[in-house]
Amino acid sequence: MAIDRKELVLRHNPVLRKPDPRTPLSVGNGEFTFTADITGLQTFMDDYRIVPLCTMSQWGWHSFPVSLDESRLKQTCFDTFGRKVGYAYDPAGQHKLFNDLRQNPHRLNLASIGLNMEKEGQRARLADIQCPEQVLDMWSGLLRSRFTLSGKEVTVETCVSPDQDAVSALVSSPWVGYGVVSVRISFPYGSPEKHASDWDHPERHSSEIIRRQAGRATIRRVLDDTVYYADLVFQENCTLRQEDPHTFVITAGDNAEQIAFACRFTSEDLSFAPPDHGAIKKRAAEYWERFWSDGGAIELANSRDPRAIELERRIVLSQYLTAIQCSGSTPPAETGLTFNSWYGKFHLEMHFWHAAHFPVWGRRQMLEKSLEWYHEILPVARRKAESQGYSGVRWPKMCDSSGRDSPSPIGVLLVWQQPHPIMLAELCYRACPSGATLMKYRDLVVESALFMADFAHYDSKKGRYVLGPPLIPVQETHDPTGTLNPAFELEYFRWGLKTASQWLKRLGEQPVELFDQVAENLSRLPVGGDVYLAHENCPDTFRKAPFNQDHPSMVGALGVLPGEGVDPLVMKRTVERVLECWDMDSMWGWDFPMMAMCCARLGMTSKAIDILMMDAGKNTYLPNGHNAQAGREDLPIYLPGNGALLLATGMMAAGWDGGQGTRAPGFPADGSWNVEYEGILPYI
Repeated sequence: MAIDRKELVLRHNPVLRKPDPRTPLSVGNGEFTFTADITGLQTFMDDYRIVPLCTMSQWGWHSFPVSLDESRLKQTCFDTFGRKVGYAYDPAGQHKLFNDLRQNPHRLNLASIGLNMEKEGQRARLADIQCPEQVLDMWSGLLRSRFTLSGKEVTVETCVSPDQDAVSALVSSPWVGYGVVSVRISFPYGSPEKHASDWDHPERHSSEIIRRQAGRATIRRVLDDTVYYADLVFQENCTLRQEDPHTFVITAGDNAEQIAFACRFTSEDLSFAPPDHGAIKKRAAEYWERFWSDGGAIELANSRDPRAIELERRIVLSQYLTAIQCSGSTPPAETGLTFNSWYGKFHLEMHFWHAAHFPVWGRRQMLEKSLEWYHEILPVARRKAESQGYSGVRWPKMCDSSGRDSPSPIGVLLVWQQPHPIMLAELCYRACPSGATLMKYRDLVVESALFMADFAHYDSKKGRYVLGPPLIPVQETHDPTGTLNPAFELEYFRWGLKTASQWLKRLGEQPVELFDQVAENLSRLPVGGDVYLAHENCPDTFRKAPFNQDHPSMVGALGVLPGEGVDPLVMKRTVERVLECWDMDSMWGWDFPMMAMCCARLGMTSKAIDILMMDAGKNTYLPNGHNAQAGREDLPIYLPGNGALLLATGMMAAGWDGGQGTRAPGFPADGSWNVEYEGILPYI
């Protein structure tokens, strides 16, 4: 029986009946996101500090007027099997340049759009909002908000265009015609902080109306070298006035009860007007109905296990959140387009967790938009590898759209992002197995593998290839000078090199002999006693901090990967040891789905569910669906957890290569789970 997708989605629409600064709701399209408070707009910015209310785009970046000459930064040289390799690892007396390169450019909050509301002649406070109710209708992409102010109802419906960086709203209330309720648009200066806004330096930027027509005004924004445009359309009975250098107010005429407006943000001035609220609302509804009707779906509501409905809720909301936050033309920041984490820059090792689920869930195009970006930075990544004496391309870790790697005491020594383009391309090929797909991603696959093969060092004494040192593994608590053969990286490099060879064979090209040579002779996964270790030089993996903290990444060698080099019995004991000895509070949101994937492949299906639904601070899913990271003020939401949940549950439902061939093989088969799914592909 086909899943009633509309009913599935609507039963998990977020409903808020009180303000909660942890759980604002967002509307967006993958390129642009608008996050609102309980009023449906960004009215009470000062009250929403935990998760700031921002308006963000893929293209909206700002840099302070500082020197960003990376060539001036001194490199820390690490001995690498007899040669010195430099990394931007240590400030070493250059703290300002080091920090400037990390903080610039930073993503920009394009504007704050909220309600101006008065109560008894004073600006209304959050406490003045009575009887609020807010519903995010995910089937139509419409955020509906209503509340009472001084005894009269105010309603707001908010949505984002699916094909333009435009937000629109319809504000309805008897107070509109009295001027008690109006709409405010304010513009901040740029900031690398979480809120991406500096409201204290109005002299550093400008906001100039460059076009005025009936029902339309275009504002040109200049912040140092950043220039962009806010293009407003509104009902002709409304008036736009400038209240101060960076604040504009839309008011309605006497006896009016509505203000409808739309604001489009662009990096270039466009002569044609933005669509109005009615057009955006219609387009958004059509887009979201297509989104939910196509692609994958999982229904668990008919299960006897009481955890099933909560898992179903997390799955549905994670689809919505990754669609609006992680499906754009560049890889997402770890908080997407909600607010700035790490200055709004991408962490490429997280790109897998953000987006690998898209092709598995039948939405390949949502990954391909950001996968194409790797082609743009190929020259930058090639120069990076060459500067360190390696072949191929070395992908950055933390960067902006230019691909310039940020200096870091950790990031520059990570390598587990290196096979990601191979994995992501392979998932796209499985979803669309054509010659065109092979040719499209050939260079990404081959050049990634060239670096991997060259990075592996041949240990002639032991007749094997090794990884590191220097290297910081997935589990970032290890000294780079002592890290040798981390388990996950070994298995991922092995899989990536073999897949690159297979890619060339599919194209009818001669395979690169070194790919197979290194893959076949990579070191075996490190074992201590009867379990896998974090890396070969870490016998204390499970015995003491910090080695039993952070990501238990050795578990990913089977689950995330098919685990050709994994002994299932050793891995089973490893999972059990992690559950016994690991500091679960130090784990991250994607660690729980990663472990569930491992358990699913091992046939430990009940344990997979237990881990996926574990009561842990960083495995918490808020009413808005976001994966919260307890104890991290800088990461109150964490989208890699949402993406990982979708990858794990998709795999548990549709299976994987070489699996049992049974329906929903990752879920318990004891009758407690009734798993209906459609539109999901088996995982690797």
